[in-house]
Amino acid sequence: MKKEVHITGRTMATNYNIKIVVPLFASTEGLNEKIESRLNAINQSMSTFIKESEISIFNSEKKCEKKYVSDDFFNVIISAKEVYELTKGAWDGTINPFMKIWRFHDLKNIKKIPEKELIAQTLMQVGFDKIEISKEKYLRKKNPAITIDLASIAKGYAVDAVSSLIIKETKSNDFLVEIGGEVFASGFRKDGKKWRVGINTPDNNASYDSVYKIVTLHDMAMATSGNYRNFFELDGKKYTHIIDPKTGYPIDNGVVSVSVIAKNCTLADGLATGIMVLGYEKGIALVNGLKDIECLIVVKNKENKFIDYYSKGFVQN
Repeated sequence: MKKEVHITGRTMATNYNIKIVVPLFASTEGLNEKIESRLNAINQSMSTFIKESEISIFNSEKKCEKKYVSDDFFNVIISAKEVYELTKGAWDGTINPFMKIWRFHDLKNIKKIPEKELIAQTLMQVGFDKIEISKEKYLRKKNPAITIDLASIAKGYAVDAVSSLIIKETKSNDFLVEIGGEVFASGFRKDGKKWRVGINTPDNNASYDSVYKIVTLHDMAMATSGNYRNFFELDGKKYTHIIDPKTGYPIDNGVVSVSVIAKNCTLADGLATGIMVLGYEKGIALVNGLKDIECLIVVKNKENKFIDYYSKGFVQN
């Protein structure tokens, strides 16, 4: 006999939901607190909203000196570098200066787009390759103006970290961890079936629980990136919050949602955002060349209809 334990809470300005299948009389006392502690440690390391966080201190440093970092920070940076290289720079963790000049933090008060000259100047402050990453677990800026924002990959890392904690503390391999839509599904549900996870309908008029597709997951992670809720319109043109690091302008390729399935959620999270920038053709080509990674790319055409593009191994339910 088995039971399903539910744990919920908030982290990284979003909700998390966890389901763990354990023997009927197994105790999970104290697990909630351990999960909270683990998530707080990650947030304290990687949140740009916390002035004393590890990432905020790194960003404020104006000298190109060695900065030794924690294991969590280093692990995410290594994954970030992998995603940056796989996407040939379409994902870039240093684009925060663009977010500031486009003012995506203040959507309601945007009256004009940035001048071309300002965008050109800001390009000089962007580039993940402007950070030296040492195996000795230190980082060093090659340009003092470089700053990092890991928001598009940190939730995935938190999912992986909590998953590892659950295995360590409960010895269970049957669980589902979800943080803000990023998921890792391990083993089986209480009824012995594989986990089923929904992908949100990529439309700003759809409810947050509106399901577009359902995906069956087993010992795999899935992360979804979309641009259909965070945007502004000016002079009849729509500007989304996902910016192409190479141009400094929001993407305009028709892609509204990307869901990536991978062995770990950190990689899936970063790739989902990178593929948004690449577009569906380059995105599908990239994923089809990678092992144990699949994706669904949703494009909205000029008639406002959705077109789905699947990687060759994506299983449709």
